[in-house]
Amino acid sequence: MKAVCWRGRGSVEVETVPDPKVLNPRDAVLRITTTAICGSDLHLYDNFIPTMQKGDILGHEFMGEVVEVGPKVTNLKKGDRVLVPFHISCGHCFYCSGNMWSLCDNTNPNARLAEKVFGYSGSGIFGYSHLYGGYAGGQAEYVRVPMADVGALKVPDGLPDEKVLFLTDIFPTGYMAAENCNIQPGDTVAVWGAGPVGLFAAKSAWLLGAGRVIVIDSVDGRLRKAERDCQAETIDRREKDVLDALDEMTAGRGPDACIDAVGMEAHGATVVDHVLDRGMQLVGMQTDRPSVLRETMLACRKGGTLSIPGVYGGILDKLPFGAAFAKGLTFKMGQTHTHKYLRPLLARVEKGEIDPSFVISHRLGLADAPAAYRNFRDKKDEYIKCVLKP
Repeated sequence: MKAVCWRGRGSVEVETVPDPKVLNPRDAVLRITTTAICGSDLHLYDNFIPTMQKGDILGHEFMGEVVEVGPKVTNLKKGDRVLVPFHISCGHCFYCSGNMWSLCDNTNPNARLAEKVFGYSGSGIFGYSHLYGGYAGGQAEYVRVPMADVGALKVPDGLPDEKVLFLTDIFPTGYMAAENCNIQPGDTVAVWGAGPVGLFAAKSAWLLGAGRVIVIDSVDGRLRKAERDCQAETIDRREKDVLDALDEMTAGRGPDACIDAVGMEAHGATVVDHVLDRGMQLVGMQTDRPSVLRETMLACRKGGTLSIPGVYGGILDKLPFGAAFAKGLTFKMGQTHTHKYLRPLLARVEKGEIDPSFVISHRLGLADAPAAYRNFRDKKDEYIKCVLKP
């Protein structure tokens, strides 16, 4: 089969690799009908997530048709159309039983690696380095799905792929980011980053009762999309100091909740800020660039909430933690518990409350993936969300 394979920093190629097979009784094999490139994939592309190996198959947002099932997968059959959450969960451990699916104890075969880096291991993740299990991803013609009896969700007839694909990751991620804000009716929610997760966080903030949504970015097309499709006020950080603008827009109080939908590859608010973070990253003094995280900590009102769906992978430097402490901020973060949100958000899609396909900017074939990765990373041609059809 054909698959998108990691070849090193800034390099992916479409290669011919062996077809996947059922290896365990709870496995299924899918023929991929639609997959996507996620902003988190760019952290792999830029080699900021350790333990990638040449030839690793990328992709954790995918759906398709069941072509084979293991003997213990009794809820699926050949021909079923399903979507699959990006993380792999057993369904039975302490964390899965507590609706904390992305923290599953049993699906990362390389848990010792993760424990060395993080202290504990979360779940395995499709196509997301050997730190998270080394599982082959879904930017391919076929994929093996472990724990398919728990993970795969049948898609109702009549809903096209593009309306449900993003339930595998970015829609629940944006929704959980908004839910973590503990939004009260009328709250002001500020979202850093108008990429797909930031846009879904903005949409979700409205669904959860926000009275005002402000989105911060520096890319024209993304700012326009936040205004047009998410009914958000926007701040172009190229033109205004973000902290001053938010102070003015909130009469000096600050947003009730702030969402960092950017994560580890943030660009600093100033040239000096960005150069400093880049330099420290290059010499190993920090692994991530936390300029947005710093800004959210300073911007959020006293007693407010900071929600962090943007991915961080290691050590951060020079965070204004004294400000966060003095203001009594609440921090909520982590990988999305996708299984928790699948059915409730699918119901919202079926009712017409939201059409997740609004984020799609490009539709391409699998062979176009190398160029799509470059353009997405470099924010060319107004790339916001690219779906691939194998």
